[in-house]
Amino acid sequence: MRRVYFDHSATTPVDPAVVDAMMPYLTSNFGNPSSFHSFGREVRKAVEEAREKVAAAIGADPIEITFTSGGTESDNMAIHGVAYMNKSKGNHIITSAVEHHAVLNTVKALGKEGFDITILPVDKYGMVRVEDVAAAITDKTILITIMHANNEIGTIQPIKEIAKIAKEKGIFIHTDAVQSFGKVPVNVNDLGVNLLTISGHKVYGPKGVGALYIRKGTRWKQTLMHGGSQERLRRTGTENVPGIIGLGKACELAVANLQHENEYLVKLRDKLIKGVMDKIDRVILTGHPTQRLCNHASFCFEFIEGESQLLSLDMKGIAASSGSACTSGSLEPSHVLLALGLSHEIAHGSLRISMGKDNTEEDVDYFLEVLPEVVNRLRAMSPLAEDVSEMEEFMEGVRCGV
Repeated sequence: MRRVYFDHSATTPVDPAVVDAMMPYLTSNFGNPSSFHSFGREVRKAVEEAREKVAAAIGADPIEITFTSGGTESDNMAIHGVAYMNKSKGNHIITSAVEHHAVLNTVKALGKEGFDITILPVDKYGMVRVEDVAAAITDKTILITIMHANNEIGTIQPIKEIAKIAKEKGIFIHTDAVQSFGKVPVNVNDLGVNLLTISGHKVYGPKGVGALYIRKGTRWKQTLMHGGSQERLRRTGTENVPGIIGLGKACELAVANLQHENEYLVKLRDKLIKGVMDKIDRVILTGHPTQRLCNHASFCFEFIEGESQLLSLDMKGIAASSGSACTSGSLEPSHVLLALGLSHEIAHGSLRISMGKDNTEEDVDYFLEVLPEVVNRLRAMSPLAEDVSEMEEFMEGVRCGV
């Protein structure tokens, strides 16, 4: 049976070149980078070279890069660090209703500690309106945190325009670029952000490593962990050296291959979207029709549940998801889809397809062959579909005078 992996927004396979770069630091180069002897100094040199690669990939200075355990830690560090450091100036934080829970739950937690929180709505495509951001700003606003691209529907947010407003008002801005980095150009100076999050395993690097960019001059302090002096006191604990080396290599490759992979994945994505919309009725394409990630297609199918779709596709060798992998254990419909204005029933029928550089047109053809069969079979068993069919038959009869 053909096996197709369409869940790259959850995680990507590690690139062989990344594995090669990491191997010495899993075997022979095992020194602690904080040690003064030659074993440690050799590893410290490699860690700093990786920092330079990560910084170069997003247009930053190496001193502005702090290595973390991944996107969730980076988001928490960014938001907590600005909030507590600037509490004397104000206590208002702005975010959006479609953020990853690493941001949304962090901001809500600060709300319980006395911070004033504004969660902005989005339009039907999941886009934050720039005018809504401007209208929400008060003289107490200290931080705006809006993701660069959504992990469930792929919509790319107008971060550059939002950052311009934030800068004019003297407000710090953070963006979670976990999904966008490696798919579209991500340059901290072009975007105009103060803080930015990336994660290794979304760009063919290892799991358990990420980075937080903190622009020089940003009023931020480390608040989550207490320990040694690693990472210039910004993130204590012995460094995940193999992961950091892997992240550096993955960032280097992401930038080098960006244009080619973007163009390739856009063709696959558009073919898949057209095929689904042509072959299946009562389906909604979620996310923005054009301002979306190159590898991302997401849908809601009426009368069926996302979990049933996933199980059926998995039995045919196709790995996909119904939304964020971080909330796959929840029975609640996606907060992102509800924020678009979709009903609970429609949101339960979601399917997320996220392609990668190793996917092929044959993978898309196979998916388009399998999916209609899956949808038709599940709808045939759905009592909701039966009710609607009966209703439509009745209404058609009324129209025909039967």
